[in-house]
Amino acid sequence: MHSLPTPTLKFFANLSVMVDTPIEVGQTARGKRRLIPILGGTVAGDGWSARVLPGGADFQMVVSDTLAELDARYVLETDAGDRIYVVNQAVRSGPPELMARLVRGEPVEPGDIYFRCMPRFETASPSFQWITERMFVGTGARFPDRVQMAFFELA
Repeated sequence: MHSLPTPTLKFFANLSVMVDTPIEVGQTARGKRRLIPILGGTVAGDGWSARVLPGGADFQMVVSDTLAELDARYVLETDAGDRIYVVNQAVRSGPPELMARLVRGEPVEPGDIYFRCMPRFETASPSFQWITERMFVGTGARFPDRVQMAFFELA
């Protein structure tokens, strides 16, 4: 039997995504639906940088008092003008009292919340085409005015 390679993590980028006030849809059959508009932000990769274009959004479902499912969609524009479409699905969980503080827009210590994500990318850029053929994972933290994330390639 051949041994299979164990995946490792290779740094891809740090993101700081500025967000607006949530738009509350309300309690639905599946949970509390919210939409958080994305205002912009910055990206710092290994040897490259970009900005987060305004106009994206995070489509959130607060499933329970301890769990939120996130589905963010936005576009990055590199300093060279390349555009990268991002679909980032995430899970954020923690104790009920801390999750309630996040929903109210209050600060919470990032280490007290489990925030993991799986970004996927689409691009027409030849120099970034390789990212469409790889898997990525990340970790994040929610602050009152922004979301900070670190993305890693599964190497």
